Amino acid sequence: MTDLFDPCEFNGFKLQNRIALSPLTRTRSNDAGEAGPLQALYYAQRASAGLLITEATPVAPGGRGGPNIPGLWSDDQVAGWKLVTDAVHAKGGLIFSQLWHAGRLSHSSLGGGEPPVAPSAMRQPGQIFTAEGPKDYEEARALRTDEIPGVVEMFRAAARRAKAAGFDGVELHAAHSYLIDAFLRDMTNKRTDAYGGSIENRARLLVEVLQAIIGEWGGERTAVRLAPIGHAYQAWDSDPEPLFTHVVERLNDLKVGWLDMVEGDTGVSRTAEPSFDLQKLRRLFKGVVIANNMYDRDLAIAARAADSADMIAFGRPFIGNPDLVERLRRNAPLIEADPRAYYGGGAKGYTDFPTLEDAAAAS
Repeated sequence: MTDLFDPCEFNGFKLQNRIALSPLTRTRSNDAGEAGPLQALYYAQRASAGLLITEATPVAPGGRGGPNIPGLWSDDQVAGWKLVTDAVHAKGGLIFSQLWHAGRLSHSSLGGGEPPVAPSAMRQPGQIFTAEGPKDYEEARALRTDEIPGVVEMFRAAARRAKAAGFDGVELHAAHSYLIDAFLRDMTNKRTDAYGGSIENRARLLVEVLQAIIGEWGGERTAVRLAPIGHAYQAWDSDPEPLFTHVVERLNDLKVGWLDMVEGDTGVSRTAEPSFDLQKLRRLFKGVVIANNMYDRDLAIAARAADSADMIAFGRPFIGNPDLVERLRRNAPLIEADPRAYYGGGAKGYTDFPTLEDAAAAS
């Protein structure tokens, strides 16, 4: 027996189960970064999850990690997301918007010709996909201290737009070496001002952004994604345990309601030895912990049996299985989506996967 599929209540929300849809970038917006009926159908199809968290949603054009990603940097983008939230709510679901700035992992072609920004000047190895195809990452410039309040305001404004769009809450993307995470880690943050050096200073931008978001939403409707032992984009921290212990303590001070914790590197085997026991953070955090990364049915049930997390997030299994919750409940076979359809395109590989009910009717 497991309570994974049972209704539960957290932070004043009544959830259908303890399963979350992990954020999944699908790059299917129009050129203006607007969501629309296609995204509304996609999320509504997956509304049986206890909580849906949207794809990473940029707070600025230059905060995108690629083209055709629906954003919340403009009031013009609110209406499209309102179609999404209305469709999810009509199915009885709950949905948070994940707010994001890609930092150095963006490109000048996405930011109106301006170079990407970062805590410190740095060029990411490799390439980024742009509207003109793959391009080398560019040298990111270090944000000036006097520019940082403007970054905070970008997140505040996007959080306000998320409320206007009808979301139930927001999640701050503070993982995977994107802008907020890059400030946290000593490998990517070489600053000597109030935003660099000590752990407290490196966490300052995270705290200021959260204060802005909580000012719009309150702590119970605010989540944070962290990847304490991740090495995304070949970046990490030399001593993550004291860093993320401090971060979680600050989340508690701010009364943040949800911690979406990626247990390693996304899409990488879970067998690698972690640099410290993440259960320390689970025990320290006072809100809801969502465990994330490479979970399957057995691992999720085991995690709930051990109470190692309050909820379990599933990512790629939700792509080909809009009714993933029911398939997991019945221990039914899962459809494996073709990775070539993960990004870009239209309905094919996005909203055209059959549910168990569809398959039964067809047969």
